[in-house]
Amino acid sequence: MLQLKPWLAAALSLCLIGCAPKFNRPTVSVVAVELTSGNLLQQTFAVKLNVQNPNDRALPVKGLHVELSAGGEQIASGVSDHAFVVPPFGESGFDMTVKANMALALLKLSQKADQHADTIDYEVNGGASIDLPFLNEVPFHQSGAFSLKGSP
Repeated sequence: MLQLKPWLAAALSLCLIGCAPKFNRPTVSVVAVELTSGNLLQQTFAVKLNVQNPNDRALPVKGLHVELSAGGEQIASGVSDHAFVVPPFGESGFDMTVKANMALALLKLSQKADQHADTIDYEVNGGASIDLPFLNEVPFHQSGAFSLKGSP
């Protein structure tokens, strides 16, 4: 009986590996970043995210965290513990609020204006916390540019 134990353990391991659920990593993308309010020291942005679930089972999202950088410096961050579920083979939109350090943002904007730049680069980084035993977080990153000139 002792000789069968290693063989049984190997067979059980192979069975578990073969039975493990196939799971494709969801996609989190930034749809929009909008200024919602602000004063001299702090501004609030609404960040709209889209979560796509390419799997045949629901994706329970526990919360999200986001950092917004402009000109290479982090100027805003936010967290949300608002839970939602993305349906199988579906997608869900999610809005969250981030607070900005206005003094740092103004410094970056003024530096770009002194360089006569038309835009300032931004990056949005973050992660979605997932409530599944085999997937804890889905990171995301998106970059773009804000226009420093008013609309024509």
